[in-house]
Amino acid sequence: MAGHSQFKNIMHRKGAQDAKKAKVFTKIIRELTVAAREGGPDVNTNPRLRAAMTGARESNMPKDTMERAIKRGAGHEEGTNYEEVRYEGYGPGGIAVIVEGLTDNRNRTASDVRSTFGKLGGNLGESGSVNFMFNRAGVLKFPVTAAKPDEMFEAALEAGADDVQSTEDGHIVICAHDALSTVRDDLTAKFGDGETKLTWLPQTETLVTGDVAKTLLRLIDTLEDNDDVQFVYTNAIFEDEEVE
Repeated sequence: MAGHSQFKNIMHRKGAQDAKKAKVFTKIIRELTVAAREGGPDVNTNPRLRAAMTGARESNMPKDTMERAIKRGAGHEEGTNYEEVRYEGYGPGGIAVIVEGLTDNRNRTASDVRSTFGKLGGNLGESGSVNFMFNRAGVLKFPVTAAKPDEMFEAALEAGADDVQSTEDGHIVICAHDALSTVRDDLTAKFGDGETKLTWLPQTETLVTGDVAKTLLRLIDTLEDNDDVQFVYTNAIFEDEEVE
């Protein structure tokens, strides 16, 4: 099973993003609301909501804040109606970029994203302009204490996963997007709850360094700093010192 060098970059970037508490809470609240609206308020039958709640707990979100967001999404409270959006384009150095968001104003979000691309050496493209360079996949993350690397590897293989990466930061399990529910249920039964999400994994990756890397990281940071943006995916690989 081939390794994905981008996993380490993902973990570095997640740590940096988690430090922005206020914005993290805003994004999680939107995800809780939409997850409850799309799949209902029962975490036992709504894997997206369960994943969102796991992220909320890890970010130390108060329980009543989570509950209000879920009730709002399930239709029990008045609130803003968010919709899912996706943008695709190229960043500095021709790096492919996919941006996923939740917004209550598509025009505002599209304008902000387009402006960010333009100011930082990129170009926003049409829908489908870069997603053919990625595979839609399921990702599960378990804490390093959940299992030994060999145990996680064997269990993930048996559950139908495609790839496993175990580091000092935890275990990352990759599977086909349509196998996520099955793999999640099998591994959760053995190792407890982990983070679960659908993601975009690049089919090939490009190493970026120097000024291109710095500008691309500024582009990603600026996009992630936008309240309407939930996730940013690229086919770039950064040296550790560039990310840090």
